[in-house]
Amino acid sequence: LMKKIIDVHHPNLDHQLLDQVLVKFYWLREQSELRKKPSTSELVDWISALLRAGITEAQISESIPFLGALLKNEQDTEALVRYKEEGGAFPNDWKELGPKYNQ
Repeated sequence: LMKKIIDVHHPNLDHQLLDQVLVKFYWLREQSELRKKPSTSELVDWISALLRAGITEAQISESIPFLGALLKNEQDTEALVRYKEEGGAFPNDWKELGPKYNQ
């Protein structure tokens, strides 16, 4: 369903880029530390920002660029920055999200 929603807003989005974006989005939504989970509209806006900036699938696999477009709460953004600084890794593949998200 989410891919269909994204396709309405970004019909020519590269499939590998879309996969990386959705893996990060769903991973963020599963983080219990976040006070406000990112919404579908924030996902659509985030993709727009990524496309305008020319962000590649490879760049998204390494980090979460423009995190502020997804997380509207400053404490949530700070928590993710701390997570990364403390050696936490962001997922790159659907398998890393567990059986709920197996594609």
